[in-house]
Amino acid sequence: MIVRFVQSCRLPTPFGVFDMHGFEEVATGKEHVVLSLGIVDDGEPVLARTHSECLTGDALFSMRCDCGYQLEEALRCIALEGRGLLMYLRQEGRGIGLLNKIKAYRLQDQGADTVEANVRLGFAADLRDYSMCKDMLEHLGVGAIRLMTNNPRKVDALQMLGISVTERVPLQVGRNPHNEGYLDTKRAKLGHWLATHQDDDPI
Repeated sequence: MIVRFVQSCRLPTPFGVFDMHGFEEVATGKEHVVLSLGIVDDGEPVLARTHSECLTGDALFSMRCDCGYQLEEALRCIALEGRGLLMYLRQEGRGIGLLNKIKAYRLQDQGADTVEANVRLGFAADLRDYSMCKDMLEHLGVGAIRLMTNNPRKVDALQMLGISVTERVPLQVGRNPHNEGYLDTKRAKLGHWLATHQDDDPI
């Protein structure tokens, strides 16, 4: 067991009233939450997103990334469908932490791209771990998901954990002059399914 369930409650949002489920990592005490809407344990694939914490984008409205835009769009899509879930994972900055993320941003200010910045700080390009997702989904009775993501590595990681991903749902939103280089780097160096312009088809 990677995480243990702690408690659930109702969470009203501008997108609808979700159920919020709290989980704690057994080994580290790190806390994660899942927001669910509607019936998700009926055996049908569930529209879902795994969203790694991005304080700057999710809470401080940063335009340097597309994280906040993706968070809002995922919740909107779940609400429109009437059922689904969002796993909010506490792994800031693709796993390097908030203060190291600020250091990485400083290197980007000086000309490095998002991958080069992490490497210069001594980290891999992406340190995120999705192992807690399996326990969360099993607790909620979810057997298969339709995953909202542009990241092929995320699909592969979840499938390697034994999670059935029946469909990859694109989530391309929020491209702006401040994050174009960031998005283009994710496409070129990390293989993300992203178009070069917001209205183009992802490649």
